[in-house]
Amino acid sequence: MLAQHREVAEADNRDLDALIETSLSALAPRGFASRLRQDSTNNLAVIAEIKRRSPSRGSLNSELDPTLIAQSYEEGGASCLSVLTDADFFGGSVSDLQQARSSVNLPVLRKDFTISRHDICDARIMGADCVLLIAAALSKSELTEFFKFSIELGLDALVEVHDETELTLAIDSGATLIGVNQRDLHTFQVDHQRAVRMAAMIPTNVIRVAESGVKTRDDARSLRDAGYDAVLVGESLVTSNNISNSVRELRV
Repeated sequence: MLAQHREVAEADNRDLDALIETSLSALAPRGFASRLRQDSTNNLAVIAEIKRRSPSRGSLNSELDPTLIAQSYEEGGASCLSVLTDADFFGGSVSDLQQARSSVNLPVLRKDFTISRHDICDARIMGADCVLLIAAALSKSELTEFFKFSIELGLDALVEVHDETELTLAIDSGATLIGVNQRDLHTFQVDHQRAVRMAAMIPTNVIRVAESGVKTRDDARSLRDAGYDAVLVGESLVTSNNISNSVRELRV
């Protein structure tokens, strides 16, 4: 997956200055991190994901309507949305993000591989409020550079880590929003204790997000007790028979 996105990024010869100018005139960001901080004061905040399929499980809800799903998430009390825009591996699209964003008042994370400054500009142009920076996919210098560039464009950046080494890189980059992904990128196996183990390492001024493997109210409560401010949940929500209620169950 990463190699393919790298190839696309290397072939992207669009003028960066023109992209920056276009992005700065796009829709004003809604404040992803500030919404999480506000909503996590008394309860765990939920970043609800719109996800058609995954490499590990295949099709999840390929015929989903982004508008209806987003509205159900908002009704259930979600704080923010996460929308997959990768087509080849996750069945997502820019259209999915734009439909979701226009139907609710929730800030939106563009869930995709961010490999270049062009990708960050694209995120702002399509209406995203936050970009995903995966520490495992970037060099130390890229992580720092892209984090600063995102802020310059008015976007928040969720820096995703999988282990203690990556967490150190995220902290050193200046990240103020860090997500601990409990799923191994290579085996796709979920370690349900990973986020709990790493919680104490994350500075208290950083918004802490737990990702992957969060399905039940008990899962959510365990993460809240460990010190997390929010959870990012996709598979268990898009496959739920009562999406709004499933979101409510996670707001412990």
